[in-house]
Amino acid sequence: MTEHKLISADSHIIEPPDLYTNRIEPRYRDRAPRMERVETPTGRKYDAWFIDGRQAGTLGAVMQAGQRFEDPSNIDFLGIWEDVRLGAYEPQAMVKENEMDGVWGACLQPSQGLFWYRIPDSGLLTAICRVYNDWIAEFCKPFPDRLKGIAMLNVDDVEDACLELERCAKLGLVGAFIPVSPLADRPYRHPIYDRLWWTAQDVGMPLLLHIGTPRGGIPGCEFTMDLGELTGAGRSTTDYWVRYSLSAMIFAGVFDRTPKLRIGSVEHEAAWIPHWLKQMDFTYRERPVFTRGWKSRDGMLPSDYWQRNMFVEFMEDDLGIQLRDAIGVDNMLWGSDFPHAESTWPKSRDFLQRIFAGVPEGDLRKITSENAARMFGFKLN
Repeated sequence: MTEHKLISADSHIIEPPDLYTNRIEPRYRDRAPRMERVETPTGRKYDAWFIDGRQAGTLGAVMQAGQRFEDPSNIDFLGIWEDVRLGAYEPQAMVKENEMDGVWGACLQPSQGLFWYRIPDSGLLTAICRVYNDWIAEFCKPFPDRLKGIAMLNVDDVEDACLELERCAKLGLVGAFIPVSPLADRPYRHPIYDRLWWTAQDVGMPLLLHIGTPRGGIPGCEFTMDLGELTGAGRSTTDYWVRYSLSAMIFAGVFDRTPKLRIGSVEHEAAWIPHWLKQMDFTYRERPVFTRGWKSRDGMLPSDYWQRNMFVEFMEDDLGIQLRDAIGVDNMLWGSDFPHAESTWPKSRDFLQRIFAGVPEGDLRKITSENAARMFGFKLN
């Protein structure tokens, strides 16, 4: 693999223990998420996040980059703050640890923040998102060319979400999470979101649907505050939620009304996409009774909207790379997932050399650098 500026479109930070208690607005200060040290019945100590007296996420797997290459049997959800890599919460160290992995630039996303989308109190979730957005914008300031922040957005109140998205654009953030599945009674086909789509298009901010961000109370979804509720079946079928949400947008005509809107799937990998596109096109052409009368503009098929308006961020999906022509080379963005246990750090270049074996150089550069540069504003020259 030739040397070029690798960009991880999917990296993370680990939120400092005092992030929310020091910054959240006064009315939520007593309820701000806080980190506390806990002891298991066997005497093992670990740090966990608590909110409203309930444990809601731990360290451990979110800080165990490299463990998979040493002894994957030791990957778990328990860890203490003192063992978190400095690069997970300090920008200078982040750049250095990326360089150890051969990665030049990175889009930075939350870790514990993924859990907060399960909070039932919408006002509290909004306050948490604002705290995080301010902090990640400050984090990226020392290296604006190499570190790009992704915001957190609560879309329960679309008016508030639009104002926050506009504020995040002014802060210099380059994209925003929205729940991979919103409130159960407000799927993304609902017209209530139209202003959000328009706002995202107007400010030029891609919206991202991360594997860990379903809103609380989604029937059948095992991504809850309690990690013990997530089973092998639930973890291995997570792409259902992103497929449904993206399909709902397409069949509601969202991309007819906002043709420059960009929306992406994060960490659901990529090999599922060709089958999904084929099923949408079949439904549109052969089963129009289910499309409720929607007709696309200019004769576009659902798969055409994918190619024009959507993208996928993946980590190590070698099958997806084999299917890249069906997915769309220009729509694929690689990420290292640093510093999580799933991360390819510190062997990302070795992984890429293996899974891109035989792939033309032009495709490699697009997927591992140029597409992310175009989407999120990195300057490669």
